[in-house]
Parts: sequence; structure tokens; C-alpha cells
Amino acid sequence: MRCPLCDSHDSRVIESRPLDDGRAIRRRRSCRACAHRFTTYEHAEQSAPTVVKANGRSEAFDRDKVMAGLQKACAKRPVSAARMTRLVDGLEARLRTSGPQVSSRTIGELVAEQLRQLDDVAYVRFASVYGRFTDAGAFRTEIDRLEGDTREPASV
Repeated sequence: MRCPLCDSHDSRVIESRPLDDGRAIRRRRSCRACAHRFTTYEHAEQSAPTVVKANGRSEAFDRDKVMAGLQKACAKRPVSAARMTRLVDGLEARLRTSGPQVSSRTIGELVAEQLRQLDDVAYVRFASVYGRFTDAGAFRTEIDRLEGDTREPASV
């Protein structure tokens, strides 16, 4: 690691601590040339799964797209940014263990499942866009399901 003070590459590790449930390591270092102490963070690089879209096209998983969808669904709702970040973190972790490919439909269903538990209004907003509700009846049906608490989410 390069020293931020003198630009030397010669440093030693003084202390290491795991962060983020072991997904990262915080290291305190000391430069051998100038004795300056500094901190570095190391994150395990994990490959994201490939998302197979409805039209058959494939692309790399993009957590920013999921976050943007959540932010739209949760706009003006009592859902914190930290809670949305945790939701996306959990989704990403689950997808990494599910294999190299995942369908966009599966991602939508997983997000909808989490939103349903988090906020009913955000869930209906999300389901209306990603479930492609075509008329007011689809909204009514989904709201009836929520009020009846049948726990059968809409086909997203």
C-alpha cells in the first residue's frame, strides 16, 4: 500500500479487523519510510450474477437499478435510505449464492416480497410498474390481497 504522506510503497500492518460481517477488512498501517500511520480497507471482489431479461438479453446485475426502483416505490414513504440499502445488500447477497444467472423476473419477485413486508404503499407502487398492471382492476385485486393478507404477492 502506498503511503498517503510520502508516497512510499513500504508499509507494515499494525492491526487488522473484519468489517461488514467479514466481507471487508480494515487495516491500520505504518509507513516504514516516514512512520505515518494510515488506514486501508480491503473488500473481497465478488462477481455479480448475470441478469437474463424477459426479452432474452443478458446484462450484469446492477444494484443501482434496483435502488432506483426502490427509491421510486418508496418516495414520500417512511422508509429510510439505510433500510433500502440493507434490502439491496440482502438481495445482492442472496443472488450471489443462487448461481451465475438470474432472471429479471426473479429479482422483481424478491424485491416485491421484501417491500410487501416493509410498506404496503411502496409494494403496490412497485408491483404496479414491475407487474405491469394494465388497469385499475389489477390495483384493486392487489389491494384486496393486501387487506385480506393472503400473502400471495402479485405476479411481478
